[in-house]
Amino acid sequence: MPICGECLGAFKELPRRICEVCGAPVLAGVFRAPGGVEHRLVCRLCAENTYAFDRARSYGVYDGALVRAILLLKFEEMEPLGAWFAERLAEVVRREPEALAADVVVPVPLHRDRERERGYNQADLIAKPLAKRLKLPHKAILLMRTRPRPDKQVLSLEERWESVRGAFATRPGSQVDKRRVLLVDDVVTTGATLDACARALREAGAKSVTGLTVARAIRDPIAGSGGP
Repeated sequence: MPICGECLGAFKELPRRICEVCGAPVLAGVFRAPGGVEHRLVCRLCAENTYAFDRARSYGVYDGALVRAILLLKFEEMEPLGAWFAERLAEVVRREPEALAADVVVPVPLHRDRERERGYNQADLIAKPLAKRLKLPHKAILLMRTRPRPDKQVLSLEERWESVRGAFATRPGSQVDKRRVLLVDDVVTTGATLDACARALREAGAKSVTGLTVARAIRDPIAGSGGP
């Protein structure tokens, strides 16, 4: 393992009080009652049905030691670290086995030029061992990014959403129809990337799409500028 035990122990897990849809920590919850029957704890964005994915969950807070670990994974092909993250995400799935049930594991893809430059996709370093742990098919080629991310390092909220709108598609001939897809990435900030991928998968007939990421940025997704 390229990271010491002390650093691994410094990662901050997300609190258990989270939005039931997007997985963001909820300090002042918005309760709604679909059909006047059940009460759910949801954030203000999910109360307005902002996202195309059914739900999203993450392991830890994108801060401090976890930021450094994810940067290592992003720029150094460290399979042991990807496997360690995969085990943490498997634990997340085991806590909600029914809500997070899936038929196939799919990594969020890089654009072909970025993957050629880097030599690998960091999301797949997590998705592949995760699929093995969950005993599910791993389909890295099911989804593709058709438009690259802008070169600008930091994007505003509007730029973040615009950069991924329509930027993903399923590959011709991909078997997606009526499947429950577990979509894996390293970090979620605004939810824009997971949303764009989910829209492409749903257009191809996916029954449901669940996002699963190692880290979640703790921020107000309505204000400020976006990061990763």
